[in-house]
Amino acid sequence: MNLDKKVYFDNAATTPMRAEVKQAMCDALSFFGNPSSTHNFGRSSKALIEKARKNIAKELGVTAPEIIFTSCGTEAINMILKGAVRDLGITQIITSPTEHHAVLNTVQSIENEYGIRVSLVRLNSKGTPDIEHLNRLLSEFLPDEKVLVSLMLVNNEIGNILPVTKVCEICQKYKAYFHCDAVQAVGHYPIDLSSLPIDFISASAHKFYGPKGVGFAFIRKGLPIKSFLFGGEQERGKRAGTECIHNIVGMEEAFLLAYQHLDKERTYIEGLKKYFIEKIRQEIPSIRLNGQSDNLQESAYTIVNLTLPVDEKKADVLLIFLDMRGIACSRGSACQSGSPQGSHVLRAILPEKEWNHAHIRFSFSIFNTIEEIDYTIEVLKEFLNS
Repeated sequence: MNLDKKVYFDNAATTPMRAEVKQAMCDALSFFGNPSSTHNFGRSSKALIEKARKNIAKELGVTAPEIIFTSCGTEAINMILKGAVRDLGITQIITSPTEHHAVLNTVQSIENEYGIRVSLVRLNSKGTPDIEHLNRLLSEFLPDEKVLVSLMLVNNEIGNILPVTKVCEICQKYKAYFHCDAVQAVGHYPIDLSSLPIDFISASAHKFYGPKGVGFAFIRKGLPIKSFLFGGEQERGKRAGTECIHNIVGMEEAFLLAYQHLDKERTYIEGLKKYFIEKIRQEIPSIRLNGQSDNLQESAYTIVNLTLPVDEKKADVLLIFLDMRGIACSRGSACQSGSPQGSHVLRAILPEKEWNHAHIRFSFSIFNTIEEIDYTIEVLKEFLNS
């Protein structure tokens, strides 16, 4: 085994930055003026921010004022969910048990603070929200009740893709607001908000080869969401605080490159995922794929979640074993690393008797290769045979 080899298969946690993104950010660092200042230095900085806003909005099929820059996807989610309850009079929230904790913990906080009702949509056998149950839940609310549905477009642990068009239709039918956590989808899938009646989305640059510390919220025009942070009137009064110019420029560059090369890069990464599944099934037949991981139409082309035939107590040992051989992967969301309960996503979709097995997520990017997959599977076999 080559102990000096480095293989990064944790791209759902964060992606490496493209070289072009780094260069764009370095160039932007020379624009040091405060973008809220009215002099030339400030106006030059402001122009970079507004250009980024306009370019991102154009690709999504919306207007520039509907894009609000944030520090990350989690902030965007908090801004949207808390703002909707506070400013739109939401009294009911429907979400699912497999959402990211940025949604689940925020909803729990809102429930405690505002006393709203929270309902969880059931999951089908593969872990995707049950559309018929969503329809039933919404039908039970009174016509004058204001409801917000919050469901993620691509699950960050198992990769399941939400049937978003159907969700939009049901939300429209019952006049419910719809927030879509698109953190794992933006930059990897086309999202046309001119045709999809989604009210809110949240996104984060470091999931599509951009920098950490920057993301954005889409808030549909006409929805009177007020500022989540208080201070100045930045971001059209929706988010106080001086904007991080170089991060926003980096996100713009990563965003535009992602969509410019989307088809080619998707085909490449999809090929890696298909090869990984075929190879690991051949070499380690006892593995099981979780969620929709083996369905290339209903699962993200970037994510594979699998169960290995070892006890969960050995899962941490396995990750250390892989890390010592230069292989980076994870047991699930990086935000929940170290949680004694394990993955809440897998606990929601797997039988209790399978909770104590070792579950590993591999997530791929444009920087990965077939050779890295071969190496990783050989290391897994070495661990299982030791």
